[in-house]
Amino acid sequence: MRAVVQRVTQSSVTISTEIVGQISQGLLVLLGVGEGDTLDDVKYLADKIVSLRVFEDDAGKMNRSLVDVSGAMLVVSQFTLMGDCRKGRRPSFDSAAPPELAESLYEAFCSAVRGLGVQVETGRFRQNMQVALINDGPVTLLLDSRREF
Repeated sequence: MRAVVQRVTQSSVTISTEIVGQISQGLLVLLGVGEGDTLDDVKYLADKIVSLRVFEDDAGKMNRSLVDVSGAMLVVSQFTLMGDCRKGRRPSFDSAAPPELAESLYEAFCSAVRGLGVQVETGRFRQNMQVALINDGPVTLLLDSRREF
């Protein structure tokens, strides 16, 4: 399971002309589910992301977590994070989980984050979405439940 995590002052997801998810201060998480991912990957990433100390304290150091700042999370499914661009010019998505499994683990991730006391907004699975954000910092991190960057 892979995630691109961006610290934002605001973010939203629009489908057609309808805003389906929107947050103020918090984290935008683009989430990709891979073949072989399980609930262990969900738990690992949910715990890790909610606990990341990426928000500034009074001294200006990144020392506060999402919970510490009462921030929210906008989670957007993005299977293209599983794309392999090492060969050729067209990404291969062979390592992406089948849609049914991916949706189930995406929903489990959102539930796990809510269970940690964080407000969660979402996009819609398997929809064409427009994601808007104001990246704060900018702070952008890559996480993978299977390997370290």
